[in-house]
Amino acid sequence: MRRLHCFLLMLALCLMAGLLAALSISFDAQNPPAPGETEIVSHFKHWYIAREASSVPAEPPSDLPGINSGQMTYGGDCSSCHGEDGRHPEPLGQSMFPPAPDLGSASGQRWSNAELFWIIKHGIRHSGMPGFGKINPDDKIWDLVHYVRSLASGPGDIKPSQ
Repeated sequence: MRRLHCFLLMLALCLMAGLLAALSISFDAQNPPAPGETEIVSHFKHWYIAREASSVPAEPPSDLPGINSGQMTYGGDCSSCHGEDGRHPEPLGQSMFPPAPDLGSASGQRWSNAELFWIIKHGIRHSGMPGFGKINPDDKIWDLVHYVRSLASGPGDIKPSQ
């Protein structure tokens, strides 16, 4: 009987602590996330995307016409958040949590091509990154991946893969 009382007391304390923690979390999009929240969510996000990217369609070779097509798609679908050049996010993109990344930076380029494809096609829930798979076919998404990859070299230095 004493064990049951101890168990119920511990359960009640855990529930109270959980309730207090839940009440202290803000879902306000105007303020940054709580300390540790970004790190935990980012770790899970990277694990999940890497897992899901293993099933994307085969990547076609990168070529200049495809990269140019990706640049056109980027201008219409992505520049309002990531900026016209992909390296300087617009105020809308900067106001998100997490902010829209500089796609030419090391952190923007660290994703594999398959992961970039998955992100562009499906989006990332609760991040501001929409999925474009319902409005763009896979070949256009691959063109966009190849264009984003070209941003690592700097604007105007478009290089198709060999």
